[in-house]
Amino acid sequence: MMKRLTLLLSIAVILAGALSACGSGKPANELEAVQQAGKIVVGTSADYPPFEFVDENGEIVGFDIDLAKEIGRRMELEVEIVDMPFDSLIAAVQEGKIDISIAAFNYTEERDKSVDFTDPYYYAEDGFLVAEDFAGEITKPEDAANYRVGVQTGATADSWVTENLVEAGLMAEENVFRYERMDQAALDVKNGRIDILITDYIPTLALAEEVGGLKVIYHAEVSTGPVNIITPEGSTELTEALNEVIAEMLEDGFIDQLSTKWIGT
Repeated sequence: MMKRLTLLLSIAVILAGALSACGSGKPANELEAVQQAGKIVVGTSADYPPFEFVDENGEIVGFDIDLAKEIGRRMELEVEIVDMPFDSLIAAVQEGKIDISIAAFNYTEERDKSVDFTDPYYYAEDGFLVAEDFAGEITKPEDAANYRVGVQTGATADSWVTENLVEAGLMAEENVFRYERMDQAALDVKNGRIDILITDYIPTLALAEEVGGLKVIYHAEVSTGPVNIITPEGSTELTEALNEVIAEMLEDGFIDQLSTKWIGT
């Protein structure tokens, strides 16, 4: 009798534990996690107009910020924007400090080793930003090897310059200047500390207008192309949900509205 009672008590304890685990509500994946939280935390680098920047009121605004807010609205989630240096965003996604990153990211095989990418929501070209009195000539991207070149740390332009100019023996490493913030890089172009800033074409136009005394002398698809949202590695459900929203926004014209509002095209 005692053995039977002990057995029944053991079964009861096991069942109670199982029911407790089931009722804990632990999310099964990243999509369930944001749904349970009712919020999605979006990392960006607010130094990249018109995609993400700080306006005169101290608010983070831009193409990507409106995109993030609309994603939140359509997924019925609150959106929290977190500003951090561009080269720390991927690590922040990996470490779970942010849920996703929307910061004009381009796909690269190297990045794909550590994070996932949504479908593209925009397509970009590169621009070469110089001072108005720049007397040099850029007829092809490799001509930048003759000058002091600025890039954003961790950006695709950084990789392109390193691989195609420095490692190819066309320019010295000391002539490459890496910046956390694009506004500081643009000021260094204006003040003559560097000759050329290479980044996405649309931001070069915005920086030229914002800083003054600058111009874009060359643009083409060099290191850029499709622009995607960064998601955690293996986050299939969250990535697919975002892809569905991106497809909707492309289909119903919302992305076109953002382009008109922030880029003018």
